[in-house]
Amino acid sequence: MPSDTPHLPSDAPPSGWPLKAYDNPAFLSSPEGRLIRVMCEMTEPGGRLRRQQIQNTLVFFGSARLKSPEDAQKDLAAVEAEIRLKPAMSREQKILLDRARKNVLSAPYYDKARELAKELTQWSQSIPDPARRFPVCTGGGPGIMEAANRGANEAGGPSLGLGISLPHEQNMNPYCTPELSFEFHYFFVRKYWFFYLAKALIAFPGGFGTLDELFEILTLIQTRKTKKYVPVVLFGSEFWRPLINWDHFIDWGVISEEDIGLFKICDTVREARDYLIGELTKYYVEP
Repeated sequence: MPSDTPHLPSDAPPSGWPLKAYDNPAFLSSPEGRLIRVMCEMTEPGGRLRRQQIQNTLVFFGSARLKSPEDAQKDLAAVEAEIRLKPAMSREQKILLDRARKNVLSAPYYDKARELAKELTQWSQSIPDPARRFPVCTGGGPGIMEAANRGANEAGGPSLGLGISLPHEQNMNPYCTPELSFEFHYFFVRKYWFFYLAKALIAFPGGFGTLDELFEILTLIQTRKTKKYVPVVLFGSEFWRPLINWDHFIDWGVISEEDIGLFKICDTVREARDYLIGELTKYYVEP
């Protein structure tokens, strides 16, 4: 039977011939080609992941702005040194100093994300069947994402980076496995790939993006739009408890008391590691 896979010519068509639609960059980049671009982002990652035997992921979310303790202290020292050279602190310097101090405050979470990813990857790598392992998956950027990819890399395991094209976004962090590094244009397709293979979600302190992903996944679980079991860890009670008054949701009757059981708040790497390994072993490894 003839193949229905089109032949993609390596050379340009003869002079005067029209371009085939799938070989026409202008069409593929046009509004009319948007559906094809979306389908490319929906299908290409799947083939690559299958070839790498990736069926499960541990998704880490968190702020791209968090720095490692070393970088945060270095930045603070640089700002303070600059201020000492001036007779009076400018408004811009006050803003930089405030930001640098906040970065020092949040920096320990970089190391905790790195350590947790490392320990979970070490456990995952001990599973004999590669197809049943749980590689770390992040958005591929800096901050908590970098920390998680870095921890997985230090444990000798692969990790995914699902990047997104943004006007001021940094490049993919260097700790993502090259074969598992992706760049998306469409947020909703990227969200699909975040959750499609996810068997656990670990949310570290973060901003709008972190909250967006967290509540979207909690909604899918709460409404039972997903049939799989996905344990959710919120790391850092000092951040999460003042941020969200969960009891207020219950008091107003907009969620049920049992919905609070959809996630677990953890403060130590050991607590989060043991909880996740226990749940993943029970639901995905032992069966």
